Amino acid sequence: MHDTLPLLAHSDFPAIARRHLDILQVNLGYKCNQRCLHCHVNAGPTRTEMMAADTLALIPEVLAARQIKTLDLTGGAPELHEQFRELVSAASALGVKVIDRCNLTILFEPEQDGLAEFLAAHKVEIVASLPCYSLENVDAQRGEGVFDKSIAGLQLLNSLGYGKAGSGLILNLVYNPQGPSLPPNQQVLEADYRRELMAHFGIEFNHLFALANMPIKRFGSTLVSKGQFAPYMDLLKTNYSAANLDSVMCRNLVSVDWLGNLYDCDFNQQLELPLPNQAVRHLRDLLVSNLDGDEIAIADHCFGCTAGQGSSCGGAL
Repeated sequence: MHDTLPLLAHSDFPAIARRHLDILQVNLGYKCNQRCLHCHVNAGPTRTEMMAADTLALIPEVLAARQIKTLDLTGGAPELHEQFRELVSAASALGVKVIDRCNLTILFEPEQDGLAEFLAAHKVEIVASLPCYSLENVDAQRGEGVFDKSIAGLQLLNSLGYGKAGSGLILNLVYNPQGPSLPPNQQVLEADYRRELMAHFGIEFNHLFALANMPIKRFGSTLVSKGQFAPYMDLLKTNYSAANLDSVMCRNLVSVDWLGNLYDCDFNQQLELPLPNQAVRHLRDLLVSNLDGDEIAIADHCFGCTAGQGSSCGGAL
């Protein structure tokens, strides 16, 4: 547990509290068709943890009970859950916006026929990881052949209208740095992505999200093994910006793990830092209780969300 122990010590990160819950972010399981170096979930093809049917059935109930506006599905590769399409259909029927955090290569996996068309039919917003617009950098971070498949996935989504002006089909891309550094300016990088992807592949997209790598799990372990953990934490703390506190994702989001347990964010989930409110610890508790005004569990990794331009599930703050 070298990747988590340094983060659980006393933190001088400022106390923050929740606002109204607008986003339910659900991790459907840790199984993935990729195994990325920067993955803070340690997801991969050999992981077997997947959400049970009775837990998944609670999700539409909670969406309706709390009048939640957005369902944000993640993993692993969330599409590998056998009830993924059923859940998307149920949430869409409630008028809830659904976000799929898609690694793009999943579109070409066996038993995923028609996945792209299904997502388009339900107007699912796609947030697709593409850590660079060059083959060498993407394959180094995500595995050989991933870049070419990712480009093919983006071209398939474009052919269905994703990323096209006026289509109503939102396609956002995600950038992660290669190593222990802060992301560059999001607006400048988005312009670079837009220019390069159009020039070389004819690809269009809506926005680019530049996310900082969190010093936990697989990425944290890599930092520890290379003696880079302390310097990276120093970098995050030195670049702390109090202005970002107002917009961090934990203000209006709750993260749900594959067992239905609740956390303030996806990173706290991986560190097993539970909600401070002991009366609301599981998905079923949200059927009768809300989180408005509750304290948020904090630790040193929170500096990763507030350093520099800030970083959240929606990119720079």
